[in-house]
Amino acid sequence: MTEVAVREGIPIRNLWLLMFYASELRHQNLGQVGAEKSPDELPDLVAEILCYFVKRRLRSNLSRTYITREATLTRVRGQIDHLKTARGRLMDRGQVACRYEELTLNTPRNCFVRAALAHLATLVADRELGKNCRMLSAQMLQLGVTDPPPTRAQIANERFGRHDIDDQQMLTAARLAMELKIPTEYGGQRRLLRPEDEAGWLRRLFERAVYGFYRVTLEKQGWRVFHNRKQAWPVENPTVGALDILPGMETDIVLEHPEAGRRIIIDTKFTAIVKNGRFDALRLKTDYLYQIYAYLRTQEGSDAMAGTAEGLLLHPAIDCDVDESFSIQGHLIRFATVDLGSESGILRETLFNLVEIKSSS
Repeated sequence: MTEVAVREGIPIRNLWLLMFYASELRHQNLGQVGAEKSPDELPDLVAEILCYFVKRRLRSNLSRTYITREATLTRVRGQIDHLKTARGRLMDRGQVACRYEELTLNTPRNCFVRAALAHLATLVADRELGKNCRMLSAQMLQLGVTDPPPTRAQIANERFGRHDIDDQQMLTAARLAMELKIPTEYGGQRRLLRPEDEAGWLRRLFERAVYGFYRVTLEKQGWRVFHNRKQAWPVENPTVGALDILPGMETDIVLEHPEAGRRIIIDTKFTAIVKNGRFDALRLKTDYLYQIYAYLRTQEGSDAMAGTAEGLLLHPAIDCDVDESFSIQGHLIRFATVDLGSESGILRETLFNLVEIKSSS
């Protein structure tokens, strides 16, 4: 049986898949970690993530960089290489040897990403994903990304600043594509970056991972996915200082499909979904129930979807799995857990099933 790491009392088989969906790339030291056995669907999972990030970068333009070039030209560009020009008697032929800086898309990181797309195109089971990989690879080639890809050791030396965080996300997915092995949280022989396990960061990671997963997978199906969306209290006749002390109301994740008329408000918690009540009976936590109820009821009448909006309270599984639902005043409310100790494909399918959307892979 595969060993499963435990963080905050919660079994987590693989933080790294969550990190990719969350677009979180924080890490600490290099550590000895194992690698999860690649499931059959792993190429499709990675291809989906990589295609998403590449499309985003193409829409906002791929990063360019200055690369030093040396060439024999008919006019001066940059600095003249006098020694090479004299030795070759280039001036006699109306030429000059030059060394210059060229702004280009043909960067090592872009070349690595293009190679990763071409690599995945031969591995994915989903034909549409394979077509997307080939199309994006060809598009990068047409833009001038033509050099052979750097080695994994060379690409590991890439450094990123605040301005190119999107490149970091794209490149991380490309590295996973070339490896096709997901590092796990238990010990092993492979030397890879170990993610942080600070408690507060894990809680935020879980929320962002769920948001990232639905953003990557559902937007192409016509869904709109929102994160940390502010909602207004429908107050009337407030006193002078009432609004100043009224707490803000902000949802974790909102899924909307205007054509289907569906809105799902998801509230994530990184704790147990139930607690022991009287006589050791398990009960939902009252505060969480009130919170999701307020998110739904306070927005009624604000638009066409508000009256039938659904709520999903999502927790990691701790000691027990829960998936229960009921309707209150026209709103379906679901309380569910997701097993973070499960394999990546199972984790993915669970998240789809929680909003009753069929997986496309």
